[in-house]
Amino acid sequence: MITGIHHVQLAAPPGREDDLRAFYSGRLGMIEIPKPPDLAGRGGVWFRSGGAELHLGVEEGFRAARKAHPALLVDDLDEVLAQFPQSELDRKIPGYVRLYVHDPVGNRLELLQPVSR
Repeated sequence: MITGIHHVQLAAPPGREDDLRAFYSGRLGMIEIPKPPDLAGRGGVWFRSGGAELHLGVEEGFRAARKAHPALLVDDLDEVLAQFPQSELDRKIPGYVRLYVHDPVGNRLELLQPVSR
C-alpha cells in the first residue's frame, strides 16, 4: 500500500540550476537539499519545504508539460501572492483557495491553502 509521496520530480533543461534556485529558494522559500553523490553529476537541483520535496532533473530536449503539475499546500497564500502579483486567486476547489505559477523553465505549480468554512 502507498503511504505517502516521497518527492515529485520535474524536468528542466541543462544549465538552468541557478534560475531554479532563485525561483524555488528565493521566491517560494524552499530549502535546497544536496543530491546524493552518485546523482550530483547529472545536474539538476533538489528542494524541500515542510513535508514537500521537489527534484528538478535535467532532461535533454526538455519541454514543459502544459497541464501536468504538482499541487503544493501553503500556509500563507497572501505571502506567496506578493511574490507573484500577476497571478489570480481562485476558489474552484471547495475548501481551498489557490493560484497557479510557472517556474523559470515553464513548469506549472498549483499552490493551495485550506480555508475554514
